Amino acid sequence: MDATQNEIDERSALTSNNKFELMLFRLGVSPHSEQSEIYGINVFKLRELMAMPAVNSIANSPPHMLGMANIRGQLIPVIDLPAALGCKPATGLNILMVTEFGRTVQGFAVEEVDEIVRLNWSQVRAAEGAAAGRGTITSIAQLDADLNNTRLAQVLDVEQILRTVMPSGMTDIDPDAIDNSTILPPGTMILAADDSSSARMLIGGCLDAMSLPYVMTKTGLEAWQKLNELSDAAKKEGKDISDKVALVLTDLEMPEMDGFTLTKKIKGDARFKKIPVVIHSSLSGTSNEVHVHGAGADAYAAKFKAEELAVTLRDVLAKVRG
Repeated sequence: MDATQNEIDERSALTSNNKFELMLFRLGVSPHSEQSEIYGINVFKLRELMAMPAVNSIANSPPHMLGMANIRGQLIPVIDLPAALGCKPATGLNILMVTEFGRTVQGFAVEEVDEIVRLNWSQVRAAEGAAAGRGTITSIAQLDADLNNTRLAQVLDVEQILRTVMPSGMTDIDPDAIDNSTILPPGTMILAADDSSSARMLIGGCLDAMSLPYVMTKTGLEAWQKLNELSDAAKKEGKDISDKVALVLTDLEMPEMDGFTLTKKIKGDARFKKIPVVIHSSLSGTSNEVHVHGAGADAYAAKFKAEELAVTLRDVLAKVRG
């Protein structure tokens, strides 16, 4: 219990300053270059690292899935991450990164692990167009203090990769299972923020199924700027911001400004503090979920559970209406 609390306290200290930790690793030679590029994953999603264990192949398994491994009594799927991204490891698959997110546990086989670096989210830029690697890259991290001559790491969208490799393991939206009765005051909408293109698509599908109007942003900073813009517009119309924004729905891991910082800024501003904030994140596990609830938000919903998100939004909005 003490170890869990210490972990939560340490992470709280990081996120309160818009910082995070990135595990750097390599997959082998990239299909677009002659070198081994640096990739990264948020340490929040990492359960442990280990030498590559024995993996049992599974009949008719999807491409890029190596099979199942027994990790301390738990059977988890193992994904060949270099193959999924078209890379060729020179020395083989040597390390297994055991991850936990979206309330699932899985392993990603990689060639080698470099180090853990502590960064400010301002050092991370959203990946757009070709830089997004067909949805597999969410952002590009600048690793060094000298931003004019810095190493770059591609931050992977592991949720999208998992969805691509194991589509049956992810939850799609069933419109018939979602209550779409009116719950928003006229003229108001949801302000949403998520840096993952696949997440934005799923969130949009859920909000559409609920008949909730929304504005979608790609980073916490963009959401914060939009909120201020809407506040200024409301003031000019002689209205309150709550007449325009009924709720903020935010991811946690985002470039430029993360969801923790966004939540803190909203709750610390007299103009916005009454607006409910729902955190929609793939971070799971005991310490992560306790940490999420301690961020100051009104509620938490796990990705990508459309029905859970819908119920959470309805519950929070119902409390606002009284």
